[in-house]
Amino acid sequence: MAVTYRKATHNDVELLIRLRLDFLTEDRGDLGKDTTEAIISQLRDYFARQMNKSFVALLAEDNGQAVSAVFMAVAGKPANPSFITGKTATILNVYTYPEYRRKGIATQLLTMMIEEAKTMDISYLELSATDAGKPLYEKPGFIKRQSKHTEMRLELT
Repeated sequence: MAVTYRKATHNDVELLIRLRLDFLTEDRGDLGKDTTEAIISQLRDYFARQMNKSFVALLAEDNGQAVSAVFMAVAGKPANPSFITGKTATILNVYTYPEYRRKGIATQLLTMMIEEAKTMDISYLELSATDAGKPLYEKPGFIKRQSKHTEMRLELT
């Protein structure tokens, strides 16, 4: 096993789509044909527009084959004391193919993404962790979010 790490480029759009779909399928089960097609269409457009702007992906490859990825979506917003730079980011799609798990690959990618976020002047990183992923995120210092505010969401689609 000769794992190498790199930042994704526009040439990796189809690979990133595959990694995203593999992650979503493992997390949620069969997505269905219509949903899968809609996601592919949105991702192709999103990655083309946002790659290395408000979106960064890091890849781990074994002999040229992608085995793991970490995505980061950056949000710009009016600053406040919690995000003085006006930039925050969400880590998502932390995914390693099963045969490559527990080898430190996701840990290395996450460490690299944290460093990338620092160079981008991101105030903080956030994510949603599965039970299996919690130890991975706790190692570099992610903590359960405490807030005096209630998280709410309105589904529009």
